[in-house]
Amino acid sequence: MEHSTPWEFSDDRGRLAVAGDRPVRIVAYIQAGATLWDHGIRPVGLFGSQHDGAAPDPAKSGELPLTEIPYLGSGGSLHPDTLLEAEPDLVVAVTYDGEQVYGLEQKTALELEAHVPVATVAVGPGRSLAEVRERFAALAGSLGRGEPLGSARELDAAEDTLRQATGGAVRPRVVALSPGGPERVHLARPGAWPDLRALAEHGVGLVEPAAGSGANWSTVGWAEAAAMAPDIVLMDVRANAARPEELRADEHWRALESRARLLPWNPEAPCSRRAHTRFFTLVADTVRASAAESP
Repeated sequence: MEHSTPWEFSDDRGRLAVAGDRPVRIVAYIQAGATLWDHGIRPVGLFGSQHDGAAPDPAKSGELPLTEIPYLGSGGSLHPDTLLEAEPDLVVAVTYDGEQVYGLEQKTALELEAHVPVATVAVGPGRSLAEVRERFAALAGSLGRGEPLGSARELDAAEDTLRQATGGAVRPRVVALSPGGPERVHLARPGAWPDLRALAEHGVGLVEPAAGSGANWSTVGWAEAAAMAPDIVLMDVRANAARPEELRADEHWRALESRARLLPWNPEAPCSRRAHTRFFTLVADTVRASAAESP
């Protein structure tokens, strides 16, 4: 008689994660954990990336109750034994290149995978925002959970609202960026980010940085950023990005801040209908308000 495996999931590295029973104790990269939370799954532990510190980044955490779920560390300081002490049945993470488990050193990931199944979802440039969302939904579904009824309808309505907001005669100029400090800024290349591509597909006027090195970002001075004359700035709010008060010594940032509406942007936001509904609604409201003020 053939034996059928009770639980398995083919992840986005092309690997099959297999468990004798459906996993219930899940340790997750914080973005993945926030996404699973929106699907009704409570992780037993969280970890961060090499860009994170000894505490979880609230910008990446979505609606996770951070005071109730242990944060196990981040990046190079994270030892596999620390993750295994949480007794996970499954580790869930993301991958940008379809090969590496983001947030874990390669050696750590290999050692971890020798003891517990690891499942990754690709969130890089080769995948649309809807595809990322669907892959997380498929993983959550394999774990017996899903998003609340009505979330699909709410997302459809938010997308319709965004298309209506961007369909007018005035199309505000939008720049997405991550402040590196008073001397430099990382301008996002919209095609490299699934959420920015989704905005463009719904009519948002994202401005492309000049050609140059950097697949995801173009790193320039604030003069170049101000010269793009954005009406709306999607501004990275992760903990590793500089805050506005750190930038005001630079005259070009001050000029940009006085001209544009600043909108919080999280390049590692939860990949759920709930999170995307909030994001699209916020952008739609801001586009509408900016267009209304244009001469």
